[in-house]
Amino acid sequence: MKAAIYPGSFDPVTYGHLDIIKRSAEIFDELIVGVLNNKAKTPLFSVEERVKILKEATKDLPNVKVESFTGLLIDYAREKDIHVSVRGLRAVTDFEYELQIAQTNRQLSGGSLDTMFLTTSLEYAYLSSSSVKEIASFNGDISQCVPDFVARLIYEKYGINRQ
Repeated sequence: MKAAIYPGSFDPVTYGHLDIIKRSAEIFDELIVGVLNNKAKTPLFSVEERVKILKEATKDLPNVKVESFTGLLIDYAREKDIHVSVRGLRAVTDFEYELQIAQTNRQLSGGSLDTMFLTTSLEYAYLSSSSVKEIASFNGDISQCVPDFVARLIYEKYGINRQ
């Protein structure tokens, strides 16, 4: 069975993330969406909330599991006996950053963790979790960026009632 990990913060999950998840789920027998619990950041949603949101967003994908992890991706991948990490690319600037991480992970894992890059579908290339949060914080419309239930949760976090 071929398995992969799609790691990220997913704070919040966007249609761009979901695009990568759906496409990866078609390629691999099993896809673990690894929600990073990064103690250095102050996320909008707790790691438990992000896992719950992703489970709901991916409930129709039977070969997708959502879990949280802390620490290095290479250690998590080794623990799961997975040798492929999936990353999404929106633009050339993403590639430079992601390539460095991929090379570092491959080196630190002793060559046991490869990275597969998927380019985000064009309709989602502009999306980032940061921009979604900024738009929402000013009561802007994020309906084209995230599923409806995620939008409601984001607005709630900012104390915005959009009926």
